[in-house]
Amino acid sequence: MAHVIAVAGKGGVGKTTLCGMLIQYLCEQGKGPILAVDADANSNLNEVLGVEVETTLGDVREEIAQAELVKESPIPKGMSKADYAEMRFEDALTEEDDFDLLVMGRTQGKGCYCYVNGLLQAQLAKYQNHYPYIVVDNEAGMEHISRGVLPSMQTAILVSDCSRRGIQAVGRIAKLIDECNMHPETVGLIVNRAPKGELNDGIKEEIEKQGLHLLGVVPQDETVYEYDCEGRPTAALPEDNPVKVALKGIVKKLNI
Repeated sequence: MAHVIAVAGKGGVGKTTLCGMLIQYLCEQGKGPILAVDADANSNLNEVLGVEVETTLGDVREEIAQAELVKESPIPKGMSKADYAEMRFEDALTEEDDFDLLVMGRTQGKGCYCYVNGLLQAQLAKYQNHYPYIVVDNEAGMEHISRGVLPSMQTAILVSDCSRRGIQAVGRIAKLIDECNMHPETVGLIVNRAPKGELNDGIKEEIEKQGLHLLGVVPQDETVYEYDCEGRPTAALPEDNPVKVALKGIVKKLNI
């Protein structure tokens, strides 16, 4: 069974950027093939990795729902809807050299994401024995953990910025992981975008108050911002970039 690494945290703290770099690092270490999962309805992990995504699980769901409303259905004659859906779900898997990417996507218009969450859960259950590692970029919140979307979780990486609210948010996620009896081997915190790579006393105090295990600190870096503004994949940052160097040091200590 795959070693599942779940990356979670408050929105806007840079977890997707770190998740993409983590995937790249594992590939460089020969840990592949990796299944990278973008479990956020507002998906952009593919942009961090520099990958074009043509189909998401949400797209397939909408396609099949619309097929029942039109005369000329895309489903070939003689093929059941279930078989067609399974074929299209396989199309939602974007294959690269060292990793494959599965994107949850979203439904169109109004409505909740329960259905696409269920599709994601089913696809993860199907793929979990086919990869040594599954790295999941979770939505900004706790839904995938509380709903049990992930098949298992061996490593939980909680990402926060240098704010008390961010630390408090991941503190709640850590408590939820415990309440849901997921029992990962490691639950740890990465503080991202720290000025000069350092934490002030107030943030250190909040980390201790929340009972969080600090894995490491990633510095604020203007190059990451510039890459994002230019639409360049941040996973392609130079090897000596301070963010990459810091993250590699953290992952080495995890022994995954």
